Amino acid sequence: MLTLTDTAADIVKQIADQVPESDGSGLRISTAEEGAEAGLTLTAAGAPEPGDQVLDEDGARVFLDETAATILDDKVLDAEVQPDGAVTFGLGQQV
Repeated sequence: MLTLTDTAADIVKQIADQVPESDGSGLRISTAEEGAEAGLTLTAAGAPEPGDQVLDEDGARVFLDETAATILDDKVLDAEVQPDGAVTFGLGQQV
């Protein structure tokens, strides 16, 4: 199952806090197809969608659609805040 670094967990909580009037909010990772290429999208979500796998690490909630859960099963999600305040997410292999 996907795991989060402490930095990623903090940023996921900050993103979830921006969803108005939702106590169960989190970051949703889903697959998106654009043409022949498939990728992952990240969005703030008020709740998981039916069929989502829910990851809750110390209050940092991540919702994964079925395909994203399979792709990220052995990964670690990390995040970095850039000098301009932008957030960059990255994936690494679990050890």
